[in-house]
Amino acid sequence: MNKKVLLGLSGGVDSAIAAYLLKKSGYDVTCCFMRNWDSITNNDILGNPTLSGSKCSQELDYDDAVETAFELDLPIIRKDFIDEYWKEVFSDFLETYQKGFTPDPDVFCNKYIKFGHFYKYARTLGFDTIAMGHYAKRIDENGEAHLYKAFDLNKDQSYFLGQISSEQLSHALFPLSSITKVEVRKLAEELDLSVAKKKDSTGVCFIGERNFKQFLSNYLPAQKGPIVDIVSGKQLATHDGVLYYTVGQHRGLNLGGIKGYSCEPFFVVGKDVKSNILYVAQEKGNEFRFSSRCLIDNLNWIGSDLPLDKVLCNCKFRYRGKDMPVQFSLRPDKKSAWLTYDNYEYITKGQVACLYLGSRLLASGIVVKTFDKNYQEIRY
Repeated sequence: MNKKVLLGLSGGVDSAIAAYLLKKSGYDVTCCFMRNWDSITNNDILGNPTLSGSKCSQELDYDDAVETAFELDLPIIRKDFIDEYWKEVFSDFLETYQKGFTPDPDVFCNKYIKFGHFYKYARTLGFDTIAMGHYAKRIDENGEAHLYKAFDLNKDQSYFLGQISSEQLSHALFPLSSITKVEVRKLAEELDLSVAKKKDSTGVCFIGERNFKQFLSNYLPAQKGPIVDIVSGKQLATHDGVLYYTVGQHRGLNLGGIKGYSCEPFFVVGKDVKSNILYVAQEKGNEFRFSSRCLIDNLNWIGSDLPLDKVLCNCKFRYRGKDMPVQFSLRPDKKSAWLTYDNYEYITKGQVACLYLGSRLLASGIVVKTFDKNYQEIRY
């Protein structure tokens, strides 16, 4: 077994404990802090929203990573993937939003950066194995690597790894696969690590804690337009920019106290980017929020056992969503598939659909079309 491993150390508690567990298991661990976003340039654009004192949050994370490596007596290096991230993740993120879709850049950051360019960089340094602080599990079966949910189902992050290949997976280690978040915190405190009580990062990796709508407006300028009740066709208010809203959203619509309507909240059910219309509806008597079929492309089946026949499995349409039964039907191009299901709500274009059989993540794809119960395409 190759004992040398390059570990992505983010400056958080999860990757810190991942590094500790690898070292404890006898691995020769080198830590690497990945810098994927040009905080200085983009903070100028954003009006310094992430500055804390004299440093941006990313630089504070780097300081924490350096301190953690020192505390664990491990070497640390720093590597920029700013250009790669911009070209292969962020540009696609913006293009997807411009279509009116809802993208998940963290999924493609893993595919292209963490398990792509980071691994290639590791190879140039003589490492054949990389490690991450993800809560996920790799199991080798029949000579190839497969992806499984972590033991801690509440923290499981396999969803974000659904676009990596079996080959990429075969060179990766996940030290947190069989440990809970509670145990991670406890172990960090026992080791007296400086990041033991550090708050977990939230939101999209390059956005951090900043206001998402404000961030997006710097790249996709706002264009106000009508908010329309899709049931009655009545305009209820004006939105700030149709691209800034996601299907299923109910916060931030500022709709309430409208004559002739109940006090139930309104939800976004669709967007017409070309006409700049945001469609909403209340849930009672609202069939517009449901679909019964979707088309996924960018199909990534992890392993060589891609089924040609229909398969009954479960699908997670969003990270914190439930595993929901679907029928998977591969299309002739083998790059896309139909998912058929029983009238689910708020399935939207751009979402990552991850397919599971038990705890194994079979595949993932991107929702590009949705269909109603009569299999008519939903175009709003």
